Amino acid sequence: MVGSATSMLPALVLTPTVSERHVLNRFSFGCTPELAAEATAAGGPGAWFEHQLSPAAIPDPFADALLSWWPNLSKLPGELQAANNAGTLSSLDVSSDLVRWSVMRRAYSKRQLLEVMTAFWLDHLHVTVHTGGTWAVRIEHDTIVRRNALGRFEDMLMQAVLGRAIGCYLDNSKSTARRLNENLGRELLELHTMGRESGYGERDVLDCARILTGYRIDRAGTWDAWYAPSDHWVGPVRVLDFSHANASADGRPVAEALLRYLAHHPATAQRIALKLCRRFVSDAPSNGLVDTVAQAYLDSGTDISTTLRTLVRHPEFESAVDVKTRTPVEDCIATWRALGMRPTKPTRQSDFAQYCTIQLGTAGQRPFDWPRPDGPPDVGEAWSSVSRLLSLWGLHYGMAGRYQPTTGVSFRSPESWLPSLPATLAEVIDHVCRQLLCRPADARLTSVVAQRIALSPDTRISTFDDLRSWRLPRLLAAVLDTPEHMSR
Repeated sequence: MVGSATSMLPALVLTPTVSERHVLNRFSFGCTPELAAEATAAGGPGAWFEHQLSPAAIPDPFADALLSWWPNLSKLPGELQAANNAGTLSSLDVSSDLVRWSVMRRAYSKRQLLEVMTAFWLDHLHVTVHTGGTWAVRIEHDTIVRRNALGRFEDMLMQAVLGRAIGCYLDNSKSTARRLNENLGRELLELHTMGRESGYGERDVLDCARILTGYRIDRAGTWDAWYAPSDHWVGPVRVLDFSHANASADGRPVAEALLRYLAHHPATAQRIALKLCRRFVSDAPSNGLVDTVAQAYLDSGTDISTTLRTLVRHPEFESAVDVKTRTPVEDCIATWRALGMRPTKPTRQSDFAQYCTIQLGTAGQRPFDWPRPDGPPDVGEAWSSVSRLLSLWGLHYGMAGRYQPTTGVSFRSPESWLPSLPATLAEVIDHVCRQLLCRPADARLTSVVAQRIALSPDTRISTFDDLRSWRLPRLLAAVLDTPEHMSR
């Protein structure tokens, strides 16, 4: 239940409890007072979480309209290629628009759990946007993942692996019986399902690649996909305990059977469970937690929602408050949400919805940019460098002061951050923390922020003019620069 501010505050700020904030921070792109109120109206964070598992029942008109802001994302791959050939459209423009659309959805969708899980699975089934010849079909991959993000992993795996984006990225579209390419066969076993620890060998990789031959794509042309029986490798195959005569030139039933086998394999369950626990619990989850989540995955027939329920109800999840480090992308999005920044449909490159990719690049990470097929790391050590901190601190100040972006965005008025005045600086800092961090300010945070603006915590703030100019932006930025904001 959301509680009210302490009595010392001159104005009411609704503040979630620690456990409420924990659930909302892990399964959204940043807890805000508005999200906490939404959870309260739903019956608490548990009821909110359960409601979020049915995203189709959640009206989301703003996020649904975002696709129209970038019309190229709705064009057919052949149309995009024709425009590219004519020199009127670059592949980089399309790829950048996909990143923009994705992060705007993450920041402003009412279906926060769906966006969080879509991001998780896009990291797991990673397809980079800027290399690998996927640019014209990359949004198809996002559509597949988003459609299945809370459904069954078996269905997602089948559609994604046999889809055009992965087929191009991992070269299966040009793998034939006569010129076999093992890339997809190898990454399917190593990254998408069982993992190296499962004990598969080179023969398993070879037969996996053989089973997947026949799926062709007209890359850099029409981008049409078809199945070519004459390109399928025919003959007995074996991948661990999966075996098949594979006697037909149409190997699609064999490929689908293999993917079902891999999706339900205990080693896949362990790998998926470990990644889920690492994303939503801690960088080093216990074996007991991983085993429990893996068993739920298997028992439910790879059902993702059931698996998540098991994870959330485990005591280890409840105790893992604030131990996950936000990635640079997560930090940027959480900052947009915390500051109440709202985009408008972009008409120029300086507008927020376009400029956001510049901010993400400055922060040190853009979605879908990771150069290898293993996807970006999901542990705090990878994102805790000095350069990351300095970059984010600069971005925090730029946004807190409304210095960047400058167009295509609305900010809260500076006065709206303050409680009723007069108040002590300590009361002002506490009031701001409850809005930006959804928690009260402790003595350490109060002292640090006060030092940042060169005032004592007991300084009396009588009017807005006492914090005008540089002090209020620096106060907001100082709160955003704390570990409390940079963790989730």
